[in-house]
Amino acid sequence: MRLTVLAGGVGGARFVRGLRAARPDAEITVVVNTGDDLWLAGVRVCPDLDSIMYTLAGASDEDRGWGRRDETERVSGELAAYGVGWPWFTLGDLDLGTHLARLAMLRDGLTLTEATARLSERWDLGATLLPMSDEEVETHVVVAADDGAGRERDMHFEEWWVRHRAALPALRFEQRGVDRARPGPAVLDAIAGADAVLLAPSNPVVSIGTVLGVPGIRRAVETTRAPVVGVSPVIAGAVVRGMADACLAAIGVETSAAAVAAHYGSRSAPRRTEDVGTGQDGKGTGLLDGWLVDTADADARVEGVEVVARPLLMTDVPAAAAIADAALDIAERVHR
Repeated sequence: MRLTVLAGGVGGARFVRGLRAARPDAEITVVVNTGDDLWLAGVRVCPDLDSIMYTLAGASDEDRGWGRRDETERVSGELAAYGVGWPWFTLGDLDLGTHLARLAMLRDGLTLTEATARLSERWDLGATLLPMSDEEVETHVVVAADDGAGRERDMHFEEWWVRHRAALPALRFEQRGVDRARPGPAVLDAIAGADAVLLAPSNPVVSIGTVLGVPGIRRAVETTRAPVVGVSPVIAGAVVRGMADACLAAIGVETSAAAVAAHYGSRSAPRRTEDVGTGQDGKGTGLLDGWLVDTADADARVEGVEVVARPLLMTDVPAAAAIADAALDIAERVHR
């Protein structure tokens, strides 16, 4: 069975780990958001790729929810003493080893896809990780300048997310370079050749949304012969993890399971501008055949989408596996 997942962040990482437990014999491919990537202290940091790799490898810090287990931070202390990097964005020593290895591979001429494959060889991941693109894409957040003059300023998404905890109201998100990016060399084939395509419970705006913003990827999801099922990142009007509600508010989408599904749209019903809330013209098809919501949102309804309610808190691997199983059950029913 060939399963392709669009994912980013900790929610995506834990969902893929559950999927691997639910379907250990499946061929799992994960198309990963790279819009959070940045150059920092001379290395290329890929937060989502690394979060998913560490989680599948059993090397992630489960308490913090990010980075490596048993991490130390001596090098970051030295960098701070030299005034290099961001003192509020700590790169652990083990994590820096990954970034330095990636940098060496990129300097040797490997693409990000090739470097990711090389890094993954160290671990028994049970899945193939594909960056959404080999071209650099960076998400920036535009906020109001604090000068009383009505001006705007922008910052890298990680500064807005980590330093400011998304407390500065976002006026808009800009994915720099996404319009010129091309899908990674195996991405479109992974979507077209899948038996099921799953949208992980990742941030719909800056994770899944950025992946879909790479020219060709959204169309591949819209036209794949495989059933497409998404898992809601929202339970009872609140995001499960992180601050995705601040992102949804910036594009005019309510923080609810039904609104996020309407934002993605149905593959069997035309998308309507009033459902999307992003200023698009509403033409064309959407992305979803099925949508898995929590039991707290059992009354959610989305035109043209089969909505099923199951408990969605990924408290441990078995719970995440049950969620993955439920998503695949929807895919099977839709396919039949």
